[in-house]
Amino acid sequence: METRFQIRSITVSSNARELQIVWADGHHSRFPMEGLRRSCPCVFCQGGHENMGKPVDPAIFLEPSEHDRLITRINQVGNYALQIIWNDGHQTGIYRFERLRNMCPVENGLI
Repeated sequence: METRFQIRSITVSSNARELQIVWADGHHSRFPMEGLRRSCPCVFCQGGHENMGKPVDPAIFLEPSEHDRLITRINQVGNYALQIIWNDGHQTGIYRFERLRNMCPVENGLI
């Protein structure tokens, strides 16, 4: 796996309402929770199997917050993904490291 897809550390900032990731190559990602919840990769949130695996438009992180989304827990899935458990009970999305890095709003110049 490329260094840019390896996670060095993860921080959940409930005050800032964001997930922060430091990658092995030194890049710092900041994901607003509402946009991260909207980009959930599970089949239900994606609208069916035919929509699975499509890239996420990082502009989703610029949309205004509609809910008070908070991360209650994060589980690492092997060496390739995170399972995020949300305060609304949703927990079926598996966020692959590559997907997270590619939709990073910092790296895409949005925040």
